[in-house]
Amino acid sequence: MVGPDRNSGGIARVQDTLTNLRIQDGAAPASTGPLTLEDLYRQHRMRLVRLALLLVDEPATAEDVVQEAFTGLHRNWSNLRDAQAAVGYLRTAVVNGSRSVLRRRKTARDYTPPHVANARSAESLAMLTAEHQAVVRALSQLPPRQREVLVLRYYGDLSEAEIADATGISKGTVKSTASRALDALQKIMAGN
Repeated sequence: MVGPDRNSGGIARVQDTLTNLRIQDGAAPASTGPLTLEDLYRQHRMRLVRLALLLVDEPATAEDVVQEAFTGLHRNWSNLRDAQAAVGYLRTAVVNGSRSVLRRRKTARDYTPPHVANARSAESLAMLTAEHQAVVRALSQLPPRQREVLVLRYYGDLSEAEIADATGISKGTVKSTASRALDALQKIMAGN
């Protein structure tokens, strides 16, 4: 069990470190008149990068987060009340952008790709006629969505509505994808 002294010492170290970083970054200069986006960038960029860096632990990503925040500010510049509102907007945008980065990282770490067989076994190909083998090889050359739609339609014997539900695309997209896939399949097979 961690005693209160050890825990408060850890908190004090964190507070001291963050305070020292804030001091190193310096205080924001007082505004002498209306600020432009360029002024805000010059005055607050490094502090915001440091904030993002503390949240995402990666310098390039922190820079990207801050750049996105300034891009968002530029888009909303006409809606701001004053320079302090702009700084608050930037800070919030950096925090939200950092959260998004962390969510994407977690999702990427948690993702386990489905097992993809790159080649069929010799036994399964031997059981197919030469024409069927050509179709299977041609199918493997289609983009994933086109391959999915054709396999679900002709192998799975699903209706367009069932394919739409299974793949998360609209029924119209299923139709057009199937049509393009069949055209592509014919071209691939004609070339072989």
